Formats: sequence, C-alpha cells, structure tokens
Amino acid sequence: MEPTTGAPVDTLPRRVPVRPVGRRGRRHRSRDDGTPDEDTFWAPIEQVHWDGTPVRQDTPGRTDPWWQRFRPARRRRERSSHPPDPLAGLSALIGLSLAAAFFAWVSAGPFWLAVGHATSGTVVVTRCSGDGLTQRCRGIFTATQEEFRIHGVRVSGVPRESAVPGSVLPARVTGPDGHVAYTDRGVGAQLRWLLGMLAVLGCALGIARWTGATRLPDPTERRWAIVASLAGPPLTALGFLIAAW
Repeated sequence: MEPTTGAPVDTLPRRVPVRPVGRRGRRHRSRDDGTPDEDTFWAPIEQVHWDGTPVRQDTPGRTDPWWQRFRPARRRRERSSHPPDPLAGLSALIGLSLAAAFFAWVSAGPFWLAVGHATSGTVVVTRCSGDGLTQRCRGIFTATQEEFRIHGVRVSGVPRESAVPGSVLPARVTGPDGHVAYTDRGVGAQLRWLLGMLAVLGCALGIARWTGATRLPDPTERRWAIVASLAGPPLTALGFLIAAW
C-alpha cells in the first residue's frame, strides 16, 4: 500500500514525465495520438516531485563559509504572544517598583552632590555601630562659617579608623534640611548615584519584561504599555530628586 495515495504499490507507475525546471509555466502534454513530446523525459517516480519537477540533488558537504562553522547553533525559542499570569505580573510590578524607589532614594542625595548642589562643612561623629556594610554612624554637622547646624545627621562613608565618637571629618550635605552627611569623595561619591540610577533603569526594563508589556498582541497597546513601564521608575527617581533638593 502506497502511504500518500492509498493505492496498491503494483498499480502505481514506475516512471513519470519530468517537467523541465526552466519551463514551469508550460504544460508538457502528450499529443493527440498519445505519443509524448520530444522533450519529455520519463524519470523514476522516486526522483520527481508531485508537480513533475525533478528532485534537486544537493551537493554533499556543507556550503557555508568556513567562519560560520565555528559558530554555535542558535536555538530560537518561540515566545508566547500572551502576557504571563496576572499574579506573577503583579508581583513583579510591585517588587520592582519598590526596588526602584529604594535605589532612587539612596541615589538622590549623592546625585546632587555630584552636580555641585552641596554645602560643605565638618561633622563630629557621636556614635557608630556595626562594621563594614552594616556600619551606622550619627553625628553633628556644622556648615562652613557656621551657617547652620544639623544634629543627629546620619554620616555616610566614615573610614574604619574614624568610626569612634569625637572624630571630626569633612563632609557635605544637600542643604539645611539634609539628613545625610557624606564624607567620601572622588570615585566613591560618583558610584553612589551612578550605580543607583542604573539600578532604577534596570528595574524599568524588568517591569516591561516580566509584566508582559512587551508581549501584548496589539501594537498600539504594546507600545503604550512599554512606555508606561519604562517611565514609572524614572518618574519615581525624579520625585526623590525633587525631595532631596
């Protein structure tokens, strides 16, 4: 039994006429007397497609350029056009929004110090607890020429040898309402706001990805959803920058 037609194998023709590849638009029919045309070639049925064109014999071996042979084969995974589960998307939205708010909060003050919006002075360390990343210090900040004084300000970037009560360090704050006095300068001061703002942008990309905004089927809805996802964390950072001015 032939699998494609369902007919007995003995009743199928063993050879069929081959249509020339360069003359696909023409139909090579036999003449009225039943004899085939002169240019009709009868080939075995295994070498002919269903429409009469011959099976192309591919040359053995790979024909790709030599540099492509060393590239690993890429597997394309089919992406679903539907958003993920609403519970998972909502959890990702809340978690990444809170993370973006935290990074924006800790980066607002160092950003203003980096652009020059700062008041210099000295800070007297009153107490310190913890060590390393868990170190927490408090002190009294006095602006230059004693313009103002802030009691109980949190002191950031205190060296280990200066983390004792009574230590006097040069520091900067964003203004009379500042709650943090920064003692570090140079590269460390730049990394404080740069890494935080990069983390805010990363949270924005994560919201667009894991909430399903990039997989909405409608192009207009997908575009607006991506814009809203990317604009949320930067707007949060802008609010913290205004509050820290």
